[in-house]
Amino acid sequence: MSTLGDSIRISVLDRSRIRAGEDGPQALRDTVRLARELEAYGYHRFWVSEHHSVPGVAGSAPTVLAAAVAAATSRIRVGTGGVMLPNHQPLVVAEQFGVLEALFPGRIDMGLGRSVGFTDGIRRALGRDKRDAGDFAGQLAELLGWFTGEQSAHPQVHARPAEGLRVPPFVLATGEGAAVAAAAGLPLVIGDLRGREKLLAAVERYRELFTPSVWAAEPYVVVSGTVAVAESEEEARRLLVPEAWSLAYSRTRGSFPPLASPEEIAALTMTAKERGYFEGGLRGHVHGTEEQVRDALERVVKETGAQELLVTTSTYDRAALLDSYRRLARITGLTGAHA
Repeated sequence: MSTLGDSIRISVLDRSRIRAGEDGPQALRDTVRLARELEAYGYHRFWVSEHHSVPGVAGSAPTVLAAAVAAATSRIRVGTGGVMLPNHQPLVVAEQFGVLEALFPGRIDMGLGRSVGFTDGIRRALGRDKRDAGDFAGQLAELLGWFTGEQSAHPQVHARPAEGLRVPPFVLATGEGAAVAAAAGLPLVIGDLRGREKLLAAVERYRELFTPSVWAAEPYVVVSGTVAVAESEEEARRLLVPEAWSLAYSRTRGSFPPLASPEEIAALTMTAKERGYFEGGLRGHVHGTEEQVRDALERVVKETGAQELLVTTSTYDRAALLDSYRRLARITGLTGAHA
């Protein structure tokens, strides 16, 4: 077996997807349980996400959920993928991560994104509008300044207990965001694996523009994407079906639903438009047998020069999802993979 994990870190982002017939609280409890299981397999990080008013996603408060995950684990790094900085005041974000780092020293990551609420209604509820995403670089600089004590926007104000702590920041980006990460001298998290040419161009731009900082002396690239591993290629593709249908549903009806079972989806009569989005949602992901996925990931690493892979797989069958992560741990040589 390959020892890909010897040369690259393997991590997981879980979006707390709700499954049909279950509810949000169950999805959040599943996220915490998954973190414990993946820690036993030897994964490097476990991150949680931020989504607001999405029927199929329970993770709306990532720093709160990260605290629960960190409390339930002991070794794996825990963080956010990410906190959407334009939705929040940088001081509050600094305080939240300062508390996390104080409670779980040396295990907390601060993944930050530039998206703002998905709809006008959500943005109004958050007290934000589309323009707030335009000053992501400024918001990021202020946030980091709360940790270093160098922010000047609010004299004589201090973020407690964040000031003086070092919580590793990461920028979640595509395109323009890669330049923001480079200018700030921060690690870059970028995806997805389906748009390989766009991804490679953004990574190259990031490395060219990178300026060393107190946070990172050199570029650090985390490539994110969906990976599904199973006994056969057909079974691995089956794991992709629930998320592909949720995407097709959201594109045609404007609402991202809970994950349905592959059997339920197979029985649907899709419109031509739905079918097009559904088939598009199945294409380009890394999936297959252990050997196929190992070879595909080795190509990803070779092409991108990434230091880390962040896997974001969602599916209806939780046992099959856990088996996929177990197989991925095994083919990448993670400690605990044979547990």
